[in-house]
Amino acid sequence: MNFGGDEVLYDYSGSGIIIVPVPYDETSTWIKGADKGPDAVMEASVNLEFYDIETGTEAHLHGIHTIAPITEKESPEKLIEAVMNQVTILLEQGKFPVVVGGNHTVSIGSAMAFARYFTDLSILQLDAHSDLRHEYEGSPFNHACAMARMREHAPIVQVGIRSMSKEEVPLADPERIFPAHILYTDKSAYKKAADMLSENVYVTIDLDVLDPSLMPSTGTPEPGGPDYRELMNFLKELACRKNIVGFDVVELCPSPDNKAPDFVAARIIYQLLSYIFSQPRRNS
Repeated sequence: MNFGGDEVLYDYSGSGIIIVPVPYDETSTWIKGADKGPDAVMEASVNLEFYDIETGTEAHLHGIHTIAPITEKESPEKLIEAVMNQVTILLEQGKFPVVVGGNHTVSIGSAMAFARYFTDLSILQLDAHSDLRHEYEGSPFNHACAMARMREHAPIVQVGIRSMSKEEVPLADPERIFPAHILYTDKSAYKKAADMLSENVYVTIDLDVLDPSLMPSTGTPEPGGPDYRELMNFLKELACRKNIVGFDVVELCPSPDNKAPDFVAARIIYQLLSYIFSQPRRNS
């Protein structure tokens, strides 16, 4: 299924935006089901309205095409390589890739591709967890190690964090981490986070960054996160100030009894595309 269904269906050559589904869940450690996330996002996306009232734009007119899923499961290393190779091809063809997971391991390969393609790149992590472990459950590519691996390729800024292990504390850069409890009382911290980012920004969105009252369908829900409007206001401001070159949305574990989180994930994707493509640098 194409993101947006038939209403936004464009062929590959005519599309500037390429959705890359990666239904990977092999390194998840609690609630399983992130491999079903991409399909749930595609199904929910059909119900979006494609005129955006915030920006007065129709981002889908740039063409949105969903390619075949990356289904590599032999090892996390091979999965990361497969994602990196696919995203690299898209970047070399002048496409705007959007990776839809799957758990946070899939983001490593995407971030690696962007770090190799763009100079002056930094990575914005929106997440409840710091994900800075050197390894977890025997693997350095576990989803709990995602930011430790991405930081090896580009500087990171971490926003919304409210959970980390004691061993991760000395690994975190206190100048580049913005915990949720600080953001709750000091909204200016969002601006400080944006100030830490370079001109070219890759955004990795673990959906558990949102409060579980809005986003219960994740593998590791954590209370105390921002709501939808607060998160999107930050991304809107970021899109105005920086060049967001690509992003991923991961860790949706869909529930058959509650479709609302699936729609929230689809809405985040399209809303962020609307913010990005309403800027002059994305209109050329």
